[in-house]
Amino acid sequence: MKRLVIGILAHVDAGKTTLSEGMLYLSGSIRKLGRVDKKDAFLDTYGQERERGITIFSKQALLSVKETQITLLDTPGHIDFSTEMERTLQILDYGILVISGRDGVQGHTLTLWRLLKHYGIPVFLFINKMDQPDTEKEKILSELKSLLDENCVDFNDQGSEAFYESLAVSGEEALNEFLETGKINRDNIRKLIGERKVFPCFFGSALKLTGVEELLSGLDFYTMQKNYPDEFGARVYKITRDREGSRLTHIKITGGTLKAKELLRGKEENWGEKVNQIRIYSGDKFELAGEAVAGEVCAVTGLTRTFAGEGLGYERKAVYPELSPVICYALLLPEGCDAAFMYSKLKQLEEEEPQLHLIWDEQNREIKIQIMGQVQIEVYRRLIQERFGVDVDFGVGSIVYKETIGNTVEGVGHFEPLRHYAEVHLLLEPGEQGSGLEISADCSEEILAKNWQRLVLAHLEERDHKGVLMGAPITDMKITLKAGRAHQKHTEGGDFRQAVYRALRQGLMQAENILLEPYYEFVLEVPESAVGRAMTDLDKMHGSFTLQNTGSGQAVLKGMAPMAVLLDYQKEVTAYTKGTGHLYCSMKGYYPCHNTQEVLEKNAYNPAEDVENPADSVFCAHGAGYIVGWDKVAEFMHVESCLKDNFSANDVNGTTPQKRMDVKKTDAGMSQWMGQEEADDIIKRTFYANRKEIKSGINIGWKKRYKSNKVDEHGEDRIRDYHPSVKKEKYLLVDGYNIIFAWEELKELAKSSMDGARGKLMDILCNYQAIKKMNLIVVFDAYRLEGHPTEISDYHNIHVVFTKEAETADQYIEKFAHENSRRYEVTVATSDGLEQIIITGEGCQLISAREFQEEIQRASGQIMEIFRSTNRKENNSLSFSLSPESMEEIDAFHEAYQRSQNR
Repeated sequence: MKRLVIGILAHVDAGKTTLSEGMLYLSGSIRKLGRVDKKDAFLDTYGQERERGITIFSKQALLSVKETQITLLDTPGHIDFSTEMERTLQILDYGILVISGRDGVQGHTLTLWRLLKHYGIPVFLFINKMDQPDTEKEKILSELKSLLDENCVDFNDQGSEAFYESLAVSGEEALNEFLETGKINRDNIRKLIGERKVFPCFFGSALKLTGVEELLSGLDFYTMQKNYPDEFGARVYKITRDREGSRLTHIKITGGTLKAKELLRGKEENWGEKVNQIRIYSGDKFELAGEAVAGEVCAVTGLTRTFAGEGLGYERKAVYPELSPVICYALLLPEGCDAAFMYSKLKQLEEEEPQLHLIWDEQNREIKIQIMGQVQIEVYRRLIQERFGVDVDFGVGSIVYKETIGNTVEGVGHFEPLRHYAEVHLLLEPGEQGSGLEISADCSEEILAKNWQRLVLAHLEERDHKGVLMGAPITDMKITLKAGRAHQKHTEGGDFRQAVYRALRQGLMQAENILLEPYYEFVLEVPESAVGRAMTDLDKMHGSFTLQNTGSGQAVLKGMAPMAVLLDYQKEVTAYTKGTGHLYCSMKGYYPCHNTQEVLEKNAYNPAEDVENPADSVFCAHGAGYIVGWDKVAEFMHVESCLKDNFSANDVNGTTPQKRMDVKKTDAGMSQWMGQEEADDIIKRTFYANRKEIKSGINIGWKKRYKSNKVDEHGEDRIRDYHPSVKKEKYLLVDGYNIIFAWEELKELAKSSMDGARGKLMDILCNYQAIKKMNLIVVFDAYRLEGHPTEISDYHNIHVVFTKEAETADQYIEKFAHENSRRYEVTVATSDGLEQIIITGEGCQLISAREFQEEIQRASGQIMEIFRSTNRKENNSLSFSLSPESMEEIDAFHEAYQRSQNR
């Protein structure tokens, strides 16, 4: 028996679910014909679907037509749930596009047509509601040919000469056959349909079951089953949970067979888990199966790490949706509800609903949700209440922007703190509009081993990368790994992650960055008397459009415009047309923003302050790591530039690239030789890296007047004024456990009593604070304690912090440094190498555990010297307390005693 997976797609209210009911009823799969308006449709199994009369989640049903077994997938038609629809496309053999005969091709219909073309899915068209007045087959067919494809053919007229003539123009082979025989055989018609050269059109009324039988016969007669390989393969298209809470992975078998209790392995995350059950669903009911064969769609239990779009078996590459959410909302939680706890719960919902994009805003400690539109808000508000028992609300929506580049640049990232090493060179090129990110490698294995190349590509794909204009995700770019270097002894996997992120960021900092915003494709129908107003409005909205046609007193304008200005325009259309105007919108894609400067000023994003996405690199010299700014990396990089003209960051401003430092590396962090100027430069960067001020109170290198060796455009020396730094309030942050295990005395004490070691350290710090008079904060880890909140208390004259669950002392200190380094003079006492690098990048001062111990001893010694100098020894002697007469008597006695001893 032939097995097919067929999806039904349509613009909302085109009659898609009604057609599904008719197909199931006529094929004998259901005994009663349900209706959407009566809330008893077989595939509307979710309460909100029956209440609203729309499909929210894709559903599966089984039906048989003669020798064809069809798995029918009913998908959402509302534009807000487009991503739910799109994820089913990746497993379809054929698609049925339902179009309302009354409304014709609408905005969302064009989006569906584009997606079907993108996924290469053969399409049958069913023009529904042909029983309604003012529906003309010839007029609609002409519209389909002009707006969709000229090879849309009326299959209600099969066997006629006009039918074969319409098929003949679709290809040279078909034309030759028609000229020779006057007909085209069934196999060739199947081939034309399968190659998307012909699109069968059936006309009827799903509600009255007219034309549905012909559609079913056409699906049986004009389709072919795919040839599947013997090797096992499957594509995950959806994750759900059943009524008992069991996690279900919905897959289509694309090769071989899958048996219950079989072990499956994931390619992306290298996991292995056993399949417990194989379920074949039809509506909300299922049957258990011992195995699933190629071409079948099933749901399996037992898999906990799968995700929508993942490939299993030979299906190695994951598939991600073309459509993405375009509006971002802050999730407003009720008082007393912990945002971090709620975020972990909502992550379960996100894996089931890919269109629900969750973002955790660490700075404001709030949850942000990216969705497609207003209808989703109402659906998810109720879904969250049903699933988790929490009443949430949504804040004011904002547009989801993206970023791309307009020129080709090379990004270089180097990560080399002590005993670590990695360097990566990426070529960033502008991509086609709507192409997303294209990531590849063009690097010889002699330069960088294959395993490191795979790791670099994995790090590029593992997360969304932020742009430098406003921190929006980047898109429409080609990112190519061109070169890199690893060290045989010191390189670890995490080193390349740091190098990759920095290389990408460094390239973006050099590039011509372009802000993108979502655009709608629209169809605006207004009375001819309102055309002038409509065209003026669209022109003000920065839209591009054409006056498509006029007639019957109505005008139709089609074009595209920024989504931001079209969101509420339907209300205006209704007002100035007195209810006779209609606006149909569908997602067109991302295009250059129409008001970039306004958006950037409102956002006020500074890429240099984004510590989670650094563009600077880390180099090493004399056993210590130091930061090199993104615009200077080309001078220090160890691998030659991949661009022919040796382009570097300095070329952006039109200056000549400086020759990079000529140092021959023989080991990570060790140099064979270097010139005097290079040595002086490194000493200046490393020795003084952690010192903000010198004893004079003026920043290093800062003088009252400083004559630069650079000249302006007139050839004159530039004079730059520098002033003494303003004295700031001082803060000392101490990494508690790092210090305890670095000081031998406290380390020994900790072996027997950690509380005792903590107490002794705090007592030492209290004495030190009393001497130095700064704000002193000691931070201890408590991240392994489940449910532990951040605990801050005072111990005599110092502040003590125990971090919350899942937060280390390092993270707390880095966050404090990021938020306060510009207002206060912050010093951090720690010997954690990576933390030192991050803190240095924030402009804070550092002191190692050993130096801190010496500083405390020195401060204690100084205070004792001061005490001794103000309380001299003679002041405490007996002679200082006695009267002169008594002293004379004592002296006389002493002399007499001495004479007696000399005799």
